[in-house]
Amino acid sequence: MIYADNAATTKMSNSAISAMLKCMENIWGNPSSLYNFGQKAAEHLNQAREIIASCIGANANEIYFTSGGSESDNQALISAAKIGLRRGKKHIISTAFEHHAILHTLKKLEREGFDIELLDVHEDGIIFPEQVANAIRDDTCLVTVMFANNEIGTIQPIGEIGKICRGKNILFHTDAVQAAGHLPIDVQAQNIDMLSISAHKFHGAKGAGVLYSRKGLRLTNLIEGGAQERGKRAGTENVPAIVAMATALKDACDNMTVNNNKILSLREKLIDGLEKIPHSSLNGDRKNRLPGNVNFCFEGIEGESLLLLLDDKGICASSGSACTSGSLDPSHVLLAIGRPHEIAHGSLRLSIDENNSAEEIDCIIKSVGEVVEYLRSISPLWKDKIIGKREFILK
Repeated sequence: MIYADNAATTKMSNSAISAMLKCMENIWGNPSSLYNFGQKAAEHLNQAREIIASCIGANANEIYFTSGGSESDNQALISAAKIGLRRGKKHIISTAFEHHAILHTLKKLEREGFDIELLDVHEDGIIFPEQVANAIRDDTCLVTVMFANNEIGTIQPIGEIGKICRGKNILFHTDAVQAAGHLPIDVQAQNIDMLSISAHKFHGAKGAGVLYSRKGLRLTNLIEGGAQERGKRAGTENVPAIVAMATALKDACDNMTVNNNKILSLREKLIDGLEKIPHSSLNGDRKNRLPGNVNFCFEGIEGESLLLLLDDKGICASSGSACTSGSLDPSHVLLAIGRPHEIAHGSLRLSIDENNSAEEIDCIIKSVGEVVEYLRSISPLWKDKIIGKREFILK
């Protein structure tokens, strides 16, 4: 099997598994308990908080543990909206290609009377800082722009956007689920007020995440019932998963340069190979993207068929976000960068990591080429294009 869907989830690292097992075997007390055994669990929790804070340039008392990126996104946006409401401000700026954890929360806030403005995305998958600056109004209370897109991998100018927001005294949140552990993050230098992280995107365990919230911001509780996480997230903390998350993030940050150099070489090899397939196109800017992300459209095929036939060849990939894999609708991300519906339906996302090899990349290139050729050979639509009844969209 060749695993090339790391944007959906990553395999837990050996160090994260080891840390988690040790915690499960020896530190299984409730960190809220006052006796010594419980306080040992609390110590591990605090150590994890310190480690994660150091990885993103934050203070430990600004780290809140959650169940993952979606919960962190929800709490960040709802909290910022409530802060804005108390100030009489109800305008929120975001982008058209955010993760659905952001977009659906914004829809909820819109139903509650907030004015939501989604910025258009350039065809290369980048939001320009001046777009944000031009959209800011006197009643703007929040800007939320993802650090790196989960489908096409394009990296946004977070530091520049953060500087604009800080200068206007507007809260700035970024969904860094795809970026954490893969790109350098410094919440202080990049003027980030709130940030979301999910452990299973950087070889940690599923079900653990982080909300960074700058000191002094008043969070709104999503879950009531206990004093955990300084009263802002009720429920006994999942200490083993949190310890594993801290271990995985530190490993990822410590080895980022070495890992990314290897991954970038593999990524470029993969892009070069897939570009040779006729009537195909890379989605998003080639250079300004996550090291392991490759997202292509192939004219004349359906992405679902492509995935199933690649699976038969032992290759794990996706056509977009894992959170919408059951949907028959074309990717909202690809539509946002201007891909027509017909082309957006024929997308393939390959997300590789340091565990992949050059031999695997060769196999992926060969297999994708064979599957695309086969699917086109049985497509009446493709035959019409070949004989000139229909025009090609991707030249």
